[in-house]
Amino acid sequence: MKILAFAGSNSSNSINKRLVTSVSKYYKEPDDVIEILDLNDYEMAIFSKDREKESGIPQLAYDFAAKIDEADFLLISFAENNGNYNAAYKNLIDWVSRIPNRLPYKDKKVFIMATSQGRRGGQSVLDIATARMPYDGATVLETFSLPEFNKNFEDGKGVTDVLLRSQLEAKVRKTKRMLAAESAE
Repeated sequence: MKILAFAGSNSSNSINKRLVTSVSKYYKEPDDVIEILDLNDYEMAIFSKDREKESGIPQLAYDFAAKIDEADFLLISFAENNGNYNAAYKNLIDWVSRIPNRLPYKDKKVFIMATSQGRRGGQSVLDIATARMPYDGATVLETFSLPEFNKNFEDGKGVTDVLLRSQLEAKVRKTKRMLAAESAE
């Protein structure tokens, strides 16, 4: 299985990238390939219909869409900026959505997450993504919010809070069962 993981963030020290990278290790099986993307590699001018008319859809939007197409499963951890998507993620998806005859996530199964330093753990953006992603072609298999990142996460160990780690691992097991059942069909 090919797994694509990324943070919906353009921060060079993204806590969401650290979370999604850590969670991706739960999915590493001998025949699996995990690719972790950095949204900074897909930075484009801010979407506008005028810019699209003038210059067309940027190649980077097609490149990102191709990465999605190659994957069997997506892990995404959303950064929350002012209760919403990070602008870099939103802009990228706006451009990908303009590719003719395509929904951004094109029937992909996803496990979406969010984290922040606050007690809600990016819950606002996670709620937005959970509601929005099916319209963008994704099937959301599971969600996870990690509150108080610095208190509940450690590099090399992952989620350190026992209850939160147990919840995460249960969600990972659930998504693995769902993916296995689908591939057996």
